[in-house]
Amino acid sequence: MTRVKRGFGARQYRKKIIKFASSFKGAHSKIFRTANQQVLRALTYSYRDRNNRKRDFRRLWITRINATARQNGMSYNNFIYFLYKNSIYLNRKTLAQMAILDNECVTDIIKNIKH
Repeated sequence: MTRVKRGFGARQYRKKIIKFASSFKGAHSKIFRTANQQVLRALTYSYRDRNNRKRDFRRLWITRINATARQNGMSYNNFIYFLYKNSIYLNRKTLAQMAILDNECVTDIIKNIKH
């Protein structure tokens, strides 16, 4: 079997890693070994936090809906229950936007679904 020195391929790989790490501070952007560790860590965190972002936004929307519902004398749980019972299918993102931008609309919805 012939010997493969990997000069070109290895250099291309290292250049790619260093380019990815170019915005990191100090040795983390200059030295391949530390840059490689930081890039792996950054990619791991970005993968994890793409999923956590969805979770965090849902929590934020629920908090906003709950605040508006409680101002009108209803808990979040009952509000969502009555929405589905009355066949009003609005997702939590839309309800949260309505709670911030058009609070009167949400108040009208709550008054209508209570009866």
